Amino acid sequence: MKNKLNHLLVLLCLFVSVSSLASDWKTPEYLQQAFVEVALRNEYDTGKHLVRKWTQPIGIWLDHRVGDEKKHEALARMHMEHLSAITGHELQLVNKLDQANVHLVFTRQSRWLQEVKSLLGPGAAKNLHGAVCMANVATNTKDEIVKAWIVIPVDQAQMHGKLLACVVEELTQIMGLPNDSDKVYPSIFNDKTPQDLLSGLDGILLKMLYHKEVIPGMDETRVKAIFTPVLKSWARDGTLANADKVIREGKLYPLLGY
Repeated sequence: MKNKLNHLLVLLCLFVSVSSLASDWKTPEYLQQAFVEVALRNEYDTGKHLVRKWTQPIGIWLDHRVGDEKKHEALARMHMEHLSAITGHELQLVNKLDQANVHLVFTRQSRWLQEVKSLLGPGAAKNLHGAVCMANVATNTKDEIVKAWIVIPVDQAQMHGKLLACVVEELTQIMGLPNDSDKVYPSIFNDKTPQDLLSGLDGILLKMLYHKEVIPGMDETRVKAIFTPVLKSWARDGTLANADKVIREGKLYPLLGY
């Protein structure tokens, strides 16, 4: 009986801890630091970076090297529409590679290493250990994102139950939120977050990045000065309080029972 009670107490503590993390993110202070973590850091280096974002419309070419083309296109299209609705930035599918500034490859595990080396460069191959899918962006001298590449080995992603998560996370990260961090929760940029779709926090981070006053090349000090009044305004008008509800207006959510 004592062991059962102790077990219940441990579960209760874990639930309270996770619930607390899920609610704490709606403070302006948390959001400021969360933005720094995912937008001004990189997954594969430890340096500090400046704001990187798109200023031109995004044209995505889906390169199908496996079957299920209609399913993969539907998933990509629905998430692209959601990203565009959140950010106000244009994303569209294009019919040819030479019309695209984003090249998204659906491939298989047997070609995973070859595709990454070819599209993302030989240096990216050293980061494959533990990865299920991968993306990279190129910026110009103004820190504007001008090109991006995504490689999703479909069979590998499905084996881990991560096909949808790969589509959502990689397309979101190439918007200019490239870092994964355990300090940001609940978020697709945190492996401990149970869901595969954008959280309310992720939606707010995207809105912050594509706020009209935030421009490529800004450092942490400058963006925090912009976000201080913006986040206070969003706290007053309900934008932060309603973020979890609003994010579920995306077309992918009903597919998972939301």
